[in-house]
Amino acid sequence: MNAGPTAATEEAGSELRATLAGLWTAPYAADVEKEAQTLLDASQGAGRVILDISGIQRLDTLGAWVLDRTRHELGDRGLHADFVGARPEQSILLNEIAYRSGNELTERRKSRLVDFLAEVGGAVVNAGRDMVRGISFLGETTAGLARVFANPRRFRFTALVNQLEQVAFKGVPIIALISFLVGCIIAQQGIFQLQRFGAVTFVVDLVGILVLRELGVLLTSIMVAGRSGSAFTAEIGSMKMREEVDALRVMGLDPIEVLIIPRVLALIIGLPLLTFISEMAALFGGGLVAWIYGGISPEIYLARLQSAIDFNTFLVGMIKAPFMALVIGLIASLEGLAVEGSAESLGRQVTAAVVKSIFMVIVVDGLFAMFFAAIRF
Repeated sequence: MNAGPTAATEEAGSELRATLAGLWTAPYAADVEKEAQTLLDASQGAGRVILDISGIQRLDTLGAWVLDRTRHELGDRGLHADFVGARPEQSILLNEIAYRSGNELTERRKSRLVDFLAEVGGAVVNAGRDMVRGISFLGETTAGLARVFANPRRFRFTALVNQLEQVAFKGVPIIALISFLVGCIIAQQGIFQLQRFGAVTFVVDLVGILVLRELGVLLTSIMVAGRSGSAFTAEIGSMKMREEVDALRVMGLDPIEVLIIPRVLALIIGLPLLTFISEMAALFGGGLVAWIYGGISPEIYLARLQSAIDFNTFLVGMIKAPFMALVIGLIASLEGLAVEGSAESLGRQVTAAVVKSIFMVIVVDGLFAMFFAAIRF
């Protein structure tokens, strides 16, 4: 039978033992506060307080927060207070509440302009810190690669093959399908616009240059960031939560060599391959729509494509792919290692990894566009 919260106290010398029972949950919030206050009142004159929570039938966030607050208030009075008899799920909740209680809320400013400027300044500072962390992590990864190349027996070839399967092989269907559809859409919209000028055949130039120079590698990188980058962060973050990363260090293994290098190398090898498949699928989709909507036969499409693009156009996209793979791999691994001991932290870091990876991929693409334009490549 469910019952409200109760707290029975018993003194034994200078020790006060409080036996808590019932439901310490939100529906009984008033009773929870009342029992907590009764417990505080009963602790007058005691030297130590034992909070036995083995009899609590159900404990939610509110109950855990009140218990943690009560323990802190006992501590402020100079009393040593401990929880005993907690079940595993109750211990996890109390630990999480204790961790969150340590993060003091910032005082809200009265001026919205000051708040806005503070948020902008905080974002700039965080971006700068992320940049420094990223450069430092790039250095650690480069040093790890150098150690592996100096001693090839330390290289984990099996892990690389496994990651290649996850990143490249299993990613082919979705990337080919999305690229095919995007190629179809570009060709269809191009034909509709170019028909007004009697220049339908130029849709082949449009599709070829756009896909090979920009869209193929950009689309593939964004999908890989969302699919493989998030998976990297979740895998490494889960290992961090279970202290498996620390266990590797205890065993004398370098997490950079064991976890990071196989994943980053798999991305550097796999992303150019996926980019090539993406470009071919998009060109095929564009050719199919050009044949159906524009009346451009496959023979004319291929001939026009050969005259519209050159080898440099193809190289522009392929050169970008390894750099984008490196950016995605480093960000995903770094965010995974930044996971703290909760599922909320894991979800937050996975989201941050995807957002930062996509943002940096677009930035890198823009930098390459300016560089190639400057050298007229």
